[in-house]
Amino acid sequence: MYLFKRVADLGQALGQEKKAGKRIGFAPTMGALHQGHISLIQSAKQETDIVVASIFVNPTQFNDPKDFEKYPSTLEQDILLLTAAGVDYLFLPSVAEMYPAGPDAEHPHYDFGYIESVLEGAYRPNHFQGVGIIVHKLLEAVRPDDLFMGQKDFQQCMIVKRLLEITGSSTQLHICPTLREADGLAMSSRNMRLTPGQRATAVEISRTLQWVKDNLGTRPFSGLRAEGLARLEDAGFAPDYLELASGNDLRLLDAPEDGPMAILVAARLGDIRLIDNMTVGS
Repeated sequence: MYLFKRVADLGQALGQEKKAGKRIGFAPTMGALHQGHISLIQSAKQETDIVVASIFVNPTQFNDPKDFEKYPSTLEQDILLLTAAGVDYLFLPSVAEMYPAGPDAEHPHYDFGYIESVLEGAYRPNHFQGVGIIVHKLLEAVRPDDLFMGQKDFQQCMIVKRLLEITGSSTQLHICPTLREADGLAMSSRNMRLTPGQRATAVEISRTLQWVKDNLGTRPFSGLRAEGLARLEDAGFAPDYLELASGNDLRLLDAPEDGPMAILVAARLGDIRLIDNMTVGS
């Protein structure tokens, strides 16, 4: 695995791969890697010739500076995992490399429309603008044919899909299934911060999602939402939302409809905020 810290050097190396007719796959990460990330790498290896991963904790997408400071870092272990998984190139830029004028400089504004105003967008203002800024920068650095992201960040995937449309990119987005622990908890870098007691409680978030999914359509969704939120509160969570949305455009729904849907949840356990979702229909 080759490691690059500068955009120019990475671009030169990948340019040679493209000249050789290689298809480039890309999995962007913020590090603190787990098997969910590795599953993205595995998908990329199946679909493409050259796999690029990046590790960059992006300051512009954190609303709370403390959350940015507390984001787990396990770089040595991450490099070992990526090497074992067969990554060809690792892009490990500094903040100065990605933001030469500084993270607080003026950046482009992306018209993501409705999808950045609800759910995570409502609770984390400007978060998705930060996502758009860094994903655009990373795509320009890597210029991949295929982009691999996890379904756990469902709304983020829809934001990136819209970003590709806005920028006229030919990169194809692949949304890969959420990987879960044996008890059902969605794999997440934030899980590293859970105490043993919190970890035992955290599984209730996926159990509640599954309960809502199993009962969807048996009674009004408003009742399912209320009971689901109560279940989370009883378990010790402070929930932000539990919603049903269109899988096509993230419209919030009062009742199931034809086509793909997603049930999405966000809740705090102590000072750790967890998100999860499950899809319904096709």
